[in-house]
Parts: sequence; structure tokens; C-alpha cells
Amino acid sequence: MDHCYRHPGRETAIRCTRCERPICPECMISASVGFQCPECVREGSGTGRAPAPNQPRTLAGGTIAADPRLVTKILLVINVALFIAVQAREGLVLDLALVGAWRPNPYVPVEGVAIGEYYRLFTSMFLHQEVWHITFNMLSLWWLGGPLEAALGRARFLALYLISGLAGSALTYLIADPSQASLGASGAVFGLLGATAVLVRRMNYDMKPVLIVLALNLIITFTFTGIIAWQAHVGGLVAGTVVAAAMVHAPREHRTLVQYGTCGLVLLVTAGLVVARTAMLT
Repeated sequence: MDHCYRHPGRETAIRCTRCERPICPECMISASVGFQCPECVREGSGTGRAPAPNQPRTLAGGTIAADPRLVTKILLVINVALFIAVQAREGLVLDLALVGAWRPNPYVPVEGVAIGEYYRLFTSMFLHQEVWHITFNMLSLWWLGGPLEAALGRARFLALYLISGLAGSALTYLIADPSQASLGASGAVFGLLGATAVLVRRMNYDMKPVLIVLALNLIITFTFTGIIAWQAHVGGLVAGTVVAAAMVHAPREHRTLVQYGTCGLVLLVTAGLVVARTAMLT
């Protein structure tokens, strides 16, 4: 990523729409299209003074934060903490992983989402068992999360992440073998990847790099279907793309309604998939 021209130590993926200099969240001033830097805003207003610091908003209408990666860091910590917990207590995977319905042995009751353990749809999003798995997902979260959090704002970024992960879990629950355990942040990460493509297109940046990365990830997904839950990847990608499109393309006068409405609609569809699958298994 580029570094802010006023704060060289801060990485950013956003540029001033007028002079195209890279700017960090502190320097972003919301314009009719995209963001402008303080200098361009001063020149445009003719006042020679920088605007009040509480005026800037993110592209999606969120509040500019001093640390644009705070939520990303918190999500990383949660994932790593659960990974460490799993290494210390292996049975935790069986308690928190996504599984539709299965019986560990003939002498214990059936476990899984189908009998009401809906929390598995959520907990499985933060669960990893292998080093390579958490390493790949956390690197992806760090690379994709920072720019998205800066562009959307903390609340909208968190909503994007959680909805994408839940959609991936729901599609896995719907299609996969109910006795097949699934875990990992891959669904949420694919949601971030889809959102990145939407943001890059919205900012009129070169789409080729992100499309190449997306294509490679989809090829890997469908090549190693034996060890990768492709349903989580596809569900997360579709949900993340839809939610991000609503967040960055919503008209300013109806921004909140469109954004919250789209998130609610995607969650409603996700819940519908879960209810439908549960009815099949019970």
C-alpha cells in the first residue's frame, strides 16, 4: 500500500480524488465523490483554512478513526486466542466447529446445528486447528481488513465481516454432509475479498490485481474440495460483495436505510437457509 503524504508512517489505500496523493483516515475529507486531502479542500473553499476535524467521513459514511485497523486487530486476537485454546484443549474443536448433525459414538446424543446448536454457525468462524490454516487466513485478514476498515468505518467493516462469515456457514450447513465438520475464517475472508473488488471498482483503481487474486483463490477452492469447504468460500464471497456494494454505492440521502436494509436482507436469507436445512434434518 501507499503511505500518506502528510503522515509517511501510515499505510493507506485511499487517494485524494483531486490531486491523487495518498491520504490516511485523519487526512480524508469527504467530497461529492470519494475523498480529498486538506490542501485541496482549502484551495477549493478559498478560505485557506483546514475544515473542522469532525467533518470527515469514510466513503461509506462511517466515522474516521485514529486507528483504522482496530477492529481488524481485535478479530486477529480473537482468532489467535481460540487457536491457542484449541491446541491446549483439542476437544474444543468438537464443541465449537460447524457440524449439521452427527453422533460421535452410539452411546451419546446427536450433536450439531440441527438440534439447536446454532452457535456453531458463529463460533466456527473463529476456529482453526492447523498452523497453515490460521496463518493463511490471518494474513489475508490483515492485508484486506485494514484498507476496508479505513474505507468503510469500524461498525460497517465489522458488519461486513460477520455477515460474510455467517453466510458462508449457512451455505455450508445447507449443502455439505451434515456429519462433515467445518471451521475457519475463510468465509469471512472471502467476503472481504469480494468487498475489496467492489471498493477498488468504486475508487476507479486498476481491477486486474484483485481479479487475479480472486481467480487464484477460487481455483484453489475448487481444486482442493476434499480439504476446503468451498461452500463457505462461495457463501462469504457472495454476501460480502452484496453488502459492500450497498455500503459504497448507497445514495447519500438514503445511505443508512440502504446499508442497514441490505445487511438485514442478507441476514434474513442466511437465516432462511439455516431454517430450511434444519427442517430437512429433523
